[in-house]
Amino acid sequence: MITVIDYGMGNLRSVTKAVEKFTAQVAVSDDPASIEKSDALIMPGDGAFGMAMENLTGRGWIEPIQEFILNGGHFFGICLGFQLLFSSSEEFGYHRGFGIIPGTVVRFTGGDLKVPHMGWNTVAIRSECDYLKGISSHSYFYFIHSYYPEIDDRSWIKGEVEYGKTFPCIVGKGNIIATQFHPEKSHAAGLKIIENFVGIAC
Repeated sequence: MITVIDYGMGNLRSVTKAVEKFTAQVAVSDDPASIEKSDALIMPGDGAFGMAMENLTGRGWIEPIQEFILNGGHFFGICLGFQLLFSSSEEFGYHRGFGIIPGTVVRFTGGDLKVPHMGWNTVAIRSECDYLKGISSHSYFYFIHSYYPEIDDRSWIKGEVEYGKTFPCIVGKGNIIATQFHPEKSHAAGLKIIENFVGIAC
């Protein structure tokens, strides 16, 4: 079973519909106990980092998710779910993240740079990964975000994008894959990543 985590932030239905193209074994859950019956977790999300961590903490998700990941469970973070894997964020003050990936999430800067970064952009694949099989480097994906990660350990980087500067937008290692862009809104290339994740997880 693939569980899509409902912590009160994000359009869960679009992610679930994308996963349903490849398996019927997917469900949305707002109950951390559902992790015990899960083969894989998907954590999407839109909104502010601090509020997301507050919601996850208040609903009892933090420790079960951390244990699931550390025990080798397949995990897919999307957009805000990508950012939450990092050590911390500077969005509206300092907030601690899951601390799975060393690095800090910071706001785009630059006088002529439009924020948020919104729309289609090409992604350069930096490292081979089973989750990215069949994805050509410089494929287009759909982004909408105002913050990006400054990463301390480049071994996590699977793909990068340029918007004002070059930064990681796909990270992964072992059982973890996460994307700053929305694969469920990125047509064939995005759906291929979801298909790969489903194939590996199930």
